[in-house]
Amino acid sequence: MTSEEVRQNVEKALEEIRPFLQSDGGDISLISIDNDTSVKVKLEGNCIGCSVNQMTLKSGVEMTIKKYVPQIEEVINLS
Repeated sequence: MTSEEVRQNVEKALEEIRPFLQSDGGDISLISIDNDTSVKVKLEGNCIGCSVNQMTLKSGVEMTIKKYVPQIEEVINLS
């Protein structure tokens, strides 16, 4: 998978997640993908101060991204 394909698939994963975050008044932005293995995102809106955002990040965001791009090793939230 090329770096461009990785980026496109990560974006597809975020598009799948976004409606759930938006329904709670939040959102997510892709900041960067490093070495095609580490994804940096930024939770926005109500997701910033949400006490469950780490759980959302690991169980929802990371799991969905790995479904699209299995080689991703970690997803980091830059708050």
